[in-house]
Amino acid sequence: ICDMYEGHAPYKPRYVLPDYEVVLRNGSAHLELPKPETLDEAINTLQIAYHHVPSVTGMPVFIGHLDALLLPFCDGVSDDELYRKIKLFWRYIDRVLPDAFLHADIGPTDNRVARTILRVDAELKQVAPNLTFLYDPEVSGEDILRLCTDNIIACSKPHIANHPIHREVFDEPGYAIVSCYNALPLRGGAASLARVNLKKVAEASASEADFLDVQLPRYVNLNARLMRARVDYLFRQSGFFDGNFLVEEGWIDRDRFTAMFGIFAMAEAVNHLQDIAGRAGRYGHDAEANALGHRISARLAELVDREPMEHVWRGIAMLHAQAGLSSDADTTPGVRIPYGSEPDPVSHVQALLPHHRHYISGVSEILTLDETVRANPEAVFQLAKGALQLGFREFTANVTGNDLVRVTGFMIRLSDVKLYNAAKGSRVNTTALGAEAAETVHILDRKPRVVGLELMAGSGV
Repeated sequence: ICDMYEGHAPYKPRYVLPDYEVVLRNGSAHLELPKPETLDEAINTLQIAYHHVPSVTGMPVFIGHLDALLLPFCDGVSDDELYRKIKLFWRYIDRVLPDAFLHADIGPTDNRVARTILRVDAELKQVAPNLTFLYDPEVSGEDILRLCTDNIIACSKPHIANHPIHREVFDEPGYAIVSCYNALPLRGGAASLARVNLKKVAEASASEADFLDVQLPRYVNLNARLMRARVDYLFRQSGFFDGNFLVEEGWIDRDRFTAMFGIFAMAEAVNHLQDIAGRAGRYGHDAEANALGHRISARLAELVDREPMEHVWRGIAMLHAQAGLSSDADTTPGVRIPYGSEPDPVSHVQALLPHHRHYISGVSEILTLDETVRANPEAVFQLAKGALQLGFREFTANVTGNDLVRVTGFMIRLSDVKLYNAAKGSRVNTTALGAEAAETVHILDRKPRVVGLELMAGSGV
């Protein structure tokens, strides 16, 4: 069990997802902010608000559904004005809140603010903010999906979230994708995250049956007990929710905080269990090994649902394929395929697809595409569209040759890492994590694949 270094007496939730529409609609008495009337005032109000939102990083992990928040203030604002204001806003975020876990959402509609944000993001190629487009084929349209995949080629952003699938999980006021690729209740968040190392559980098991029926239930229960203790302290003793203006003004609701039950090292667990059974097939490449992984995910979902929790949204934790830590030597994040052994992109998607329905608070793969894809952007568009149609919760890709790359869910610039390794420091908080991940977890060993030459006829992707 990994406690994610939160400590056992948390004084704030791990992830806080304010409903920023509340402060734009009402202003804030505590912050002495009037209701904004113009786009400049709305952006200024958000900039002030961000500094009062806690999280595990000390900076906000969520800065809002920005297109929905800013569109009401855009009447009479020309496209050129909007571009200049968004560009200044984007630069402010990266320079004042330089943390790659900080996350903005746009979509699902195709609108001028979303398009302007995508334009600015591709131009500036900043580490912060991280960005997700919430894609809905019934609402978004293919034009903006194609713009998103073109942006991925340019700067490895945005994530593309499967909005209809996520929306089914959450009630009003909805959800947001934050931090790496965490799907959490809006106006709430996650009180805590703790995770189970499936590799270690497998190594403690005598057989596949022992793993599924004895060891996994034991460690799920132990992890749930740890989470209950933390959540109980946060809600009963910490005082965070007592007299907090975020609660009093309706930015957050204490009843909308979940607990994230994380897992990692699925690949290593499956391969170890395959070895015990005398089977040669490897995770990500062999149908029998992949099916074992899918059974483990289904079993995890079943076991987590049997662990009730007080003070937690809907009374149970949400299963999460955790993106890993930069110090996770000899393990692979979440349910991903080990770096350097990735199959072609279509096989990659097909191998992981059955996992996605179980990890309702976040699961993501990073497809690493060869830079020749710049001459074939249609391939990335079709790959993303097909993966989302089949049921991927999120589509994410890196393109080799980009300075801006995705580590797990957060971003780094390779040029920043080079300077950091030369003892020249970095102004971005997460550069150190990326440098450590490159050395310890070997993120730069990912195998780039050529999408256009490997699409399989009749695959559905």
